[in-house]
Order: sequence, then structure tokens, then C-alpha cells
Amino acid sequence: MTIIGIAGGTGSGKTTVVRKIVEALPPDYVAVVPLDSYYNDTTHLTDDQRRAINFDHPDAFDWKLLIKQIGELKEGKAIEQPTYSYLISNRLAETVHVEPKPVIIVEGIMTLVNRKLRDMMDLKIYVDCDSDIRLIRNIQRDTIERGRTVSMVMERYIQVLKPMHEQFIEPSKRHANIIIPEGGSNIPGIDIVCKYIEHLCTGKDE
Repeated sequence: MTIIGIAGGTGSGKTTVVRKIVEALPPDYVAVVPLDSYYNDTTHLTDDQRRAINFDHPDAFDWKLLIKQIGELKEGKAIEQPTYSYLISNRLAETVHVEPKPVIIVEGIMTLVNRKLRDMMDLKIYVDCDSDIRLIRNIQRDTIERGRTVSMVMERYIQVLKPMHEQFIEPSKRHANIIIPEGGSNIPGIDIVCKYIEHLCTGKDE
């Protein structure tokens, strides 16, 4: 089994990179585990307390559960992945059944921040992208998918996203084996990564 971590700022193009990797490998060969599914359970908090959570800080994630479940996948055991709703800022009752596959991709803004999680990875990728492009993508996504206004997104970007990116996400780049500039639009870079992953998997299978 090959464990791949894919990190990068919000709106950097991580989803595109993941999709290209999945498409480059045989069908049903990859399981994707999104870091966003592992935000802490906030059932014990009030609605106001939930809305005040800094989702761009490492403390917002349930690292213990994520590391445990990645370990179980490595052991060949299926997991029940939690699901999270940004609309209610809490976990949902539903879970996602994930079977172990030859390639496990852990994808999210802070995938390379936690040392224990990094140590489980065979390949660490950082998807880089200009901050202006990431901001535009955040505005497009959050106004459509998360019910926020443009002014809300801009305020959050200035007060939370930008400082957290500079403090935690950008520095995690130094842990990456491969950095993909220009995010999901860097087709040659993504193709090279896909070829390397194919080689990595083939080598392990031999």
C-alpha cells in the first residue's frame, strides 16, 4: 500500500491534482481520505461557539482519529470515515465506508503539518498557487457552497485564512517531496507526479 499526502492552501488546486492521480491509476485503485472530514466533533458546543471555531488552525482537527484510521487502512481494515457539514459546523451522523486500496490519498490544507501523519506517508506533495488565485476560488466556492457573502469571505480571508496560511500551511511546504507550482493548472507537473506514483506502486507490487 502507498500512502500519499497532498497539502496546500485553500483553493490551491488540490482537488484537481487528486482527480488526475485517480484517473491515471487503474479503476478502484485509490481511496481518498479528505482532511476536512476530520474536524473535531463539536456536539458539546453552542451554535455561537461552533461559529467561532478557527477551521484553519491545527487544533480544529481530530488528528488522533485520522491517524488511527489511516493506520487501520494500512493494516488492511476498512474504516467508517466521519463526515462534516460546514453549514452546521459539526459532524453529521452519517459515515463513509472506506475499504483499503493499493493507494490511499490523504488530502487537505494541513495534511503535512502533523508529524505522526507525515511519518505514515510514502510520498508528500504540496500544491502551490498564487494567493490572489486562491482568494478568487475561495470567494467562488464559499458563496456558492457555504452560504457566505463576498464581504464575509473577504473578512475571513484577512483575519483568518491569510495569517493561518502563513503560520502553518506555507511552512509545511518544506516537508514535501514534490511541490507542484501553479496548482491544478500545472498539467505537465501533475503528469510527472502521476507517472512517479505509477512507478512507485508498480515497484511495491513487484
